[in-house]
Amino acid sequence: MADLAGQSLIMAGEGWADYGLVDSGGGRKLERYGLYRFIRPEPQALWSPRFAQWNADGEFVPGSDEEGGGRWQFARKVPAEGWPLAWNDVRFTAQCTPFRHLGFFPDMAPVWEWMRERLSPLPLAGGVGGGPGSGAVPAPSPSRKREGAMSTLNLFGYTGVGTLALSRCGPVTHVDASKKSVAQARENAALSGMAERPIRWLVDDAAKFAAREVRRGNRYDGIILDPPKFGRGPANETWRLEEGLASLITDCRRLLDANSRFLFLTVYAVRMSSLALAGLLAEHFADLPGTIEHGELAIAEEGEASRLLPTAIFARWSGD
Repeated sequence: MADLAGQSLIMAGEGWADYGLVDSGGGRKLERYGLYRFIRPEPQALWSPRFAQWNADGEFVPGSDEEGGGRWQFARKVPAEGWPLAWNDVRFTAQCTPFRHLGFFPDMAPVWEWMRERLSPLPLAGGVGGGPGSGAVPAPSPSRKREGAMSTLNLFGYTGVGTLALSRCGPVTHVDASKKSVAQARENAALSGMAERPIRWLVDDAAKFAAREVRRGNRYDGIILDPPKFGRGPANETWRLEEGLASLITDCRRLLDANSRFLFLTVYAVRMSSLALAGLLAEHFADLPGTIEHGELAIAEEGEASRLLPTAIFARWSGD
């Protein structure tokens, strides 16, 4: 029976060469994405900024209605087609999207590291040299060693940075309802030199795909879940987090077994506690060994007297 941890965790990421949280406060944050700096809304930055002036190339100005919206305003020219960035051995294109994001979620970096540690890494061709994680891949520890490569399912996979990060460990099935996002993910794979890795790129409704995988009797070693609060599938299916999450977790549990390594669930922009997510996993994973943990994702500001900016809540099951 999976043990439910009582204490909440903080998974805090730090900046790297191509990304950093420069400052935050007053409901906004200043970040660097390679050569460019941007200001975006951040309701959880309740404190005052550390710096009196923010020098940014662009700012996303939110809409005035409750449905969100907004637009980018640029002080200097920024490539509309995007520009290349890297995390570890993964290269990808950053771009100012109409949804205020820039093509990836930097707070997921410690999650990608954690999932890599949980899987048994196997050497795969196509890595990018010159950075951490490139070159020789460490052998799996004896306690985790299993025959063959580890298979991962990435539901709501977006532009594929997490998929590419895990592709060094074995086959990955990448599912997203957005044709444009999947196309961008495939382009990121080519940019990373990972186009030949065993990745299935699927434009599909995540919940429907998971249900079909259960009927097929398939299983995975790890599952990543990053569902939006609201979304639509490729056939105009409607997704609402509060209505669909429980049944999706039910199907994901059926795709895992006692030899599987993890399920990692992140939730953004909802009025919900990580305890609620942990309780949901505890109900569905009661028959498996391992541990259920929960907490918050955060990003540390750069420099002295830095603060942790919370970004999302999470719950995770990890096998023994």
